[in-house]
Amino acid sequence: MTSKFYKIILSIAFFLSFQSAHAQHDAQFSQYMFNGLYINPAYAGYKEQWNVNLFYRTQWAGLPGAPKTFSAAADGVINDGRVGLGLQVVNDQLGAEKNTALYGTYAYRIPLDADGNKRLAIGVSAGFIQQRLDLKALNPASQNDALLMNAKGTSMMPDARVGIFYNSERLFAGVSADNIISGSFQKSDKLRTYLPLKPNLFVTVGGLLPVSENISFKPSLLVKEDFAGPTSADLNAFFLFHEKLWIGASYRTAVFNKGEIENSLTKSGAIAGMIDVFINSKLRIGYAYDQTTNGTGANSFSTHEVSLTYTWANPKARMLSPRYF
Repeated sequence: MTSKFYKIILSIAFFLSFQSAHAQHDAQFSQYMFNGLYINPAYAGYKEQWNVNLFYRTQWAGLPGAPKTFSAAADGVINDGRVGLGLQVVNDQLGAEKNTALYGTYAYRIPLDADGNKRLAIGVSAGFIQQRLDLKALNPASQNDALLMNAKGTSMMPDARVGIFYNSERLFAGVSADNIISGSFQKSDKLRTYLPLKPNLFVTVGGLLPVSENISFKPSLLVKEDFAGPTSADLNAFFLFHEKLWIGASYRTAVFNKGEIENSLTKSGAIAGMIDVFINSKLRIGYAYDQTTNGTGANSFSTHEVSLTYTWANPKARMLSPRYF
């Protein structure tokens, strides 16, 4: 390999090892706004119809050991829309680390007006996380680490997630947290030292603003706090054309740093372009292209993300306007 490629590998490896040494970060989806259940259990049943969402993300494509994430989720409503149910599985691989999570979700949805267009939902998820650390994929120098060589490399532990979600016809906001109890059950010294599980806090807010008869504008913000690394924020802007085509962009950056983190690490960031198409009333297909802008070797590798949503129509759903959040 060329010296330039070695520098790229070393810079990204340092970045990834730094992140893993301080906290277990959740996988990042650029199209999270089409996968609300992934970050907030209170989102279950929001669309008042049964949906299946599939997401696949390959980050820094072409770089050995780069993150790859798959998510599948289903959610819907029962009891005349008062209860949302959901099921989600996530598989995330980053170098020698591989995590698989399974959650079942319950959300109680409280109508705040007579027609049900304003609701406050309270949700909880319960499930399991399986962590695996593949020693064979690590640098040979690490084989001298007694903790790595002698401790268990696979562990399964329970986890819980909680959240609240408010929506009206034009606005939405939510707060949620995950990895609430999993860290307490992380018994492996190796995993607890190298891949610690810590809570992640998510705050979302956004809206849908009419621009013309056939065009709507959807700005949104996602703030993510892991209580270890820099606080990150996604600024998103989408345009919806004829209720069939979403075109948008996102900018991701660090907004607050922690005292024990080097200041140079606050420069991380990325930009993303996205397009999502409603093939018909039941099927949506999406694609996102991300480019890292943090000045490291990661800039040389692009990120690709595809998504698919299928919806079963519910003739009893009280939907005076389409659910586009």
